[in-house]
Amino acid sequence: MNKYQKTAQLIMNSKHTTVFTGAGISVESGIPPFRGENGLWNDYDPIILDLKNFYKNPTESWKTIKEIFYDYFGKAEPNESHRFIARLEETGYVQAVITQNIDNLHQMAGSQNVFEFHGNSRNLICTECGKKYPVSDELLADLPPKCSECGEVLKPDFVFFGEAIPEREESLSFEEAEKAELFIVIGTTGEVQPASFIPVVAKSKGAQIVEINIKKSNFTDDITKIFVQEKASTAMKKIEAELDKLK
Repeated sequence: MNKYQKTAQLIMNSKHTTVFTGAGISVESGIPPFRGENGLWNDYDPIILDLKNFYKNPTESWKTIKEIFYDYFGKAEPNESHRFIARLEETGYVQAVITQNIDNLHQMAGSQNVFEFHGNSRNLICTECGKKYPVSDELLADLPPKCSECGEVLKPDFVFFGEAIPEREESLSFEEAEKAELFIVIGTTGEVQPASFIPVVAKSKGAQIVEINIKKSNFTDDITKIFVQEKASTAMKKIEAELDKLK
């Protein structure tokens, strides 16, 4: 049996499958990763996502944030990997998606049960009163955007450097990892904490770990049972073909 057949078999037999995704899954949608070759931090200073810097320089920060996350990323569409995961959920083979991504592509593809560990870019939140706003061209027309309730600066509702993970998402993500029989890791290097602990928790609770990455990650030699070294969409097509044969 090859890796695709084995993975399809595991998906078929698992009573609870969780998918865990990182930046690598969205690269094929035209969204570059933050780190590594072609990473965003080669062109931009990471300080734009530092919370203290944001409070100190909201206008400057917002100019770059708008350029990256709204003018550029905002045009991204889900790719075949996102759609395949959504189909697996729809047919009952996947119970949840935990994502480190803030791009909303899983939801756009049709996934329903998504835990956004690092928040999302589709809402803005007031830094003072906590009121949330769906992002709009109108809000971003005058930077920095301000809260209509209290007049304070709005920030994107995703986790900045120096900011805590949202409590609800953190606890639900770790609970989900504990439930999984099969845990599929896609497009993440395992370098960002505390997200990188989630697959480790799944493994410690007895989950089988399947990993799809273009190169080895911090998980590969430690916890991964099946390592598929390929682009996400290529691997997914092959796994889906094998799954179709088993149905």
